[in-house]
Amino acid sequence: MILAGGQASRYGGRPKGLERVHGERVIDRVAKVLGATTDSLLLLANDPLAAEWLPGVRVASDVRPGIGSLGGIHAALVHAGTAVIVVAWDMPFVPEGLLAELRAKGEDADVVAPESGSSRRGLEPLCAYYSQGCVAPIERSINADDRRVIGFFDQVRVARLGIDEVRRYGDPDRLFMNVNSPDELALAEQYASTADRDDRRN
Repeated sequence: MILAGGQASRYGGRPKGLERVHGERVIDRVAKVLGATTDSLLLLANDPLAAEWLPGVRVASDVRPGIGSLGGIHAALVHAGTAVIVVAWDMPFVPEGLLAELRAKGEDADVVAPESGSSRRGLEPLCAYYSQGCVAPIERSINADDRRVIGFFDQVRVARLGIDEVRRYGDPDRLFMNVNSPDELALAEQYASTADRDDRRN
């Protein structure tokens, strides 16, 4: 599930996932890695133009509007009817191998989330695996007016992808960076250009 959220106020209201990093839209970068590691794609967006962003990809909207990212995870699970891997649409550098590992660990957990030193939560809940067992706990959190993305974690089986495991795929600060502002977009372009030069050397 590609979670297309946020108001993109720092882009003057332009959808941030449609910005380009190294010539490729961020949403396309996310769709590529998710498409390689899941059975199907779902775009969760409330924008009336969302159906034009990824032709052929199913689009759904919030079931419980106004809840933020937690509402997006809830809607993904309700619309999918099965387990989902959620990736925010402003994360241009999430690697395919990491998503495949999240899915594999989901065999024995309701939530599988990678650790990250840069997240205030210590985990990256917007790059994570969620089972259908999360639906009822999330709804209890919403009904209790607890909109924290990890507020329901103590009610389900949570597995962490440890920081050392994450680092096998690269620097966590880069892997999970969000392109939330023009400055971050410029930094993402710098990262992508550096990676491309390194690939050519190798």
